[in-house]
Amino acid sequence: MRRNSFIHQVFKIALPVALQCMLQASFSIVDQVMVGSLGSVSVAAVGIAGKLNTLYGVVIGAVVSVAGIIISQYLGANVNEEADRGFSLHTLMSLGIGVLFMVMCLALPVQLMGLYSEDGSTVAVASDYLRIIAFGFLPYALSMIISVRMRCLEKASLPLACSIIASLLNTALNYLLIFGKFGFHTMGANGAAIATVISQIFNALLLAVAMMIVDKKIGLSFRFSPKLSKMTCGSYLAIFLPVLVIEFMWSLSENVYASVYGHIGTLECAAMTLTYPIQGLTVGALSGISQAAGILIGKELGKGETLSAYQKSKKLLLYGLIGSFALAALTMLSMGIYTGFYNVEEYVKATARQILIAFAVILPVKVLNMILGGGIVRSGGQTRTMMIIELLGTWGFGVPLALLSAYIWKLPIPIVYFILSMEECVRLLLTWIIFVKKNWMKKI
Repeated sequence: MRRNSFIHQVFKIALPVALQCMLQASFSIVDQVMVGSLGSVSVAAVGIAGKLNTLYGVVIGAVVSVAGIIISQYLGANVNEEADRGFSLHTLMSLGIGVLFMVMCLALPVQLMGLYSEDGSTVAVASDYLRIIAFGFLPYALSMIISVRMRCLEKASLPLACSIIASLLNTALNYLLIFGKFGFHTMGANGAAIATVISQIFNALLLAVAMMIVDKKIGLSFRFSPKLSKMTCGSYLAIFLPVLVIEFMWSLSENVYASVYGHIGTLECAAMTLTYPIQGLTVGALSGISQAAGILIGKELGKGETLSAYQKSKKLLLYGLIGSFALAALTMLSMGIYTGFYNVEEYVKATARQILIAFAVILPVKVLNMILGGGIVRSGGQTRTMMIIELLGTWGFGVPLALLSAYIWKLPIPIVYFILSMEECVRLLLTWIIFVKKNWMKKI
């Protein structure tokens, strides 16, 4: 493989990102198995608390996504000072959002968790978990924004290394704190939350040090300045606000889905929670292609190479499609082994396997949406169109189908999940039309 070939550039970014996402998901599986030994209530409680945590992660993801668009395009155009300004601005925004979410979760944990479940014991465990996990919001935001800058500099292996160390620390602390080993007090689900917060703080510190080392090594003189000089406030908001709406409304829909699952029943909610690590592991394995798409296609557009950007985009979609079929097959073959690790009711295991079958069927469409809408089309800054498509797919199809199938038709949770996932097909069709028209290929 030639070092300057396109596939080498893709692997240089995509492989570390994919490994990092898979690593985080695999350690999440270990966490789930540890918490799963405490029973279905603890599994369901951690699952619903994690949904609010996911909402926060998605909002931060919107900030990071726009940061990646701006940083990659300015690096492609060799305007390094403006790339630094983009990083500075989005660092401040991420930390501000982190403070807001932390205060909300500390002040209203019971009320927030009550939105997801009517089971009093589940809400109580989830509220305690949420109070602790909120202290990890700020270091998480810092880790995300530093990681995207490193990837835009094509140094994606360093965030991976930091993530490996932090994940190992998290797993070790989980074992000590959940079960009270080596003299530690037995904390159950709260122990898992404490372990997560400590590992996130450690990861943020490692990444900050790594960023300073990289800047020194490649001769960058980073200057903190949150004011973009080559982009008006209006043009920036035209990119940022649609992404924020997309990510927030998508996450809100996921929370609606979690509420639907929770109201179907605690055992059904636990079954869905069991599938989250596998979903994260499989999607994470191909998320690197989406990240690589946003960065590499953004740099091509920053240089004004629209034809090259289009041809490389099609190659990225092909890579993702092949990988998604392989992972869908692997999910089907391994789901029985995976669910066997959990100390939960047989009904929960059987339901989880049925959900994983539905997930595997829809996985190729999910992956293509992630690469095309989340990486390629966004790289040109055409986020308003994507906002319309996302809102139409999720709130025009997904949410209504979820409510109808669960509350009116009263279908089993695996079928509810599959029906609401049809929103992915709607989004892919609309995004493909935009892609082939080529109106998204713009230099910001």
